[in-house]
Amino acid sequence: MHITVEQALSIYPLSEGKLIAGNTGTSRIVKSVNVMDAPDITDWIKDGEMLFTTAYLMKDNPEGAIQLLRTLDKRGSAGLGIKLGRFWTRIPEPIVEEANRLKFPLIELPYQFTFSDQMNGLFQAELQRSTKVLHTVLDKQKKLMQFALKPDQVNSFFHTVAGIIGYPMAVIGSRGHIVFNSTPLEEPLLLRNWPWKDHYQWVYTEEGRFFRIPLFQKEECIGYAIFHPTDAALMKVEEGLFHQAAEIISYHMGFIYKDYLEHSLQNDLGSLFLRYLRSSVPIETLTDYAEGLGIQLFNGSYQCVLTTVSPLAEARRREKMLREIREELQYHPVLKELPVIHFYVEEGIFSLFPSDSFQNGHKLEVILEKCISSMAGNGVEAGPRLFLSTKKMKPQLLAEAYRECVETKQMAERLEIHSLVLKFETIEFAYLFQHVPPAGMKAYSDQVLRPLLEKDPEYAQEMLRTLETFIENDGQVNETAKLLFIHRNTATYRLEKISEMLQVDFKKVNDLLRLKLVFLFRQMG
Repeated sequence: MHITVEQALSIYPLSEGKLIAGNTGTSRIVKSVNVMDAPDITDWIKDGEMLFTTAYLMKDNPEGAIQLLRTLDKRGSAGLGIKLGRFWTRIPEPIVEEANRLKFPLIELPYQFTFSDQMNGLFQAELQRSTKVLHTVLDKQKKLMQFALKPDQVNSFFHTVAGIIGYPMAVIGSRGHIVFNSTPLEEPLLLRNWPWKDHYQWVYTEEGRFFRIPLFQKEECIGYAIFHPTDAALMKVEEGLFHQAAEIISYHMGFIYKDYLEHSLQNDLGSLFLRYLRSSVPIETLTDYAEGLGIQLFNGSYQCVLTTVSPLAEARRREKMLREIREELQYHPVLKELPVIHFYVEEGIFSLFPSDSFQNGHKLEVILEKCISSMAGNGVEAGPRLFLSTKKMKPQLLAEAYRECVETKQMAERLEIHSLVLKFETIEFAYLFQHVPPAGMKAYSDQVLRPLLEKDPEYAQEMLRTLETFIENDGQVNETAKLLFIHRNTATYRLEKISEMLQVDFKKVNDLLRLKLVFLFRQMG
């Protein structure tokens, strides 16, 4: 049995009785019911036990009755029910006064019902309540397992768990930061006596009682789940429900929702990063603060990536897509073990990757493209796009890396380049020559290509496309032929003709550079 005195008084036939003292103690828990029929009953009283008596043992000794109340209160008894009519017609006033002083429930039992009637009524009601609670707990456990197998998004995960449990809940991170809180307690009260021991326990405060469970991930305590049951008469099986919920929270905090905790830790770090970009704080302030949070920003060389979503996307969809992209970057099989740092910036997500972890300069680009290719939707213009900086060796170059990512994005938009992943090196020439007047670009391009442009338009167009493909693919004939769907010999023949017409040697770097500028100017003009 596990009900309050107040609840017990609502159960027939005890409901026919009358609470005559100890009104403020009705929240005491009734765990069992016994009949007082021996003088030494107080030696056997258990915590939470309610006693029924005819007052036979105290009928001639009111002082002894007062001492009995004190002893029962001291031993944690839930209350005392006295059946009037046989030995007492009314309970003496001094006993009533003492019960009120002790806040000890004193009940006048109805004469027409036997003690067994009272006890059977309570046991039957408790059986019904226990059965109902058990079914409710089983239903909650089923919902928890279903949710654990298919969790919701980060921003509603804890709300959903709390909703299934049916009680207010809080989640505290390993550093004492509040990850989630739906209890009535503010942070100072919720974190009272921090740090805590890593074992589960009931915590009693002026605001009520709380069940606190440590969250473990590979024997490491990663935080605590706190449950605040509003029902004082909580069954043991419901404690098991709390433990099950804590297991699910532990799993997702250490796996799918690890980035959620990191995001909580990095709120201030992100703000500091934005201040650094505005040159209001030095890089040392940023790195020192990150180290204070246990985050190592720089471990050797690094490369930065700016992830954006089309501004045409609806705000909620854009936010959802950025969150999904970050999860993809966080948990890709190759990337999940790397110390990657993510910041939310105005353009999207700005990430720092340790470039020493990749075998060559192209591997990160390939991995990133595989990560988000499935999220591109109907064309890359509507989906996410990633812009990469060059490799940096010093922390002081972080702002430069950020600018390279932003400038790559801006230049890609200007040149209408729709690649899913684009490196700064790809648009570096365009960036350098962006301030050249369009008229000057056209004049230079026409001068270099004049011998070809003077030919038949259809012929000139075909040769120009061949030359442009050749230059874009770094002078690789096989790749040029593949992209143009022609034989390698045909591509070689065309290039030889172009070389003769334009008086260029494809083996000379200067000539290749001139031609690269020509097609860049034509694109920018």
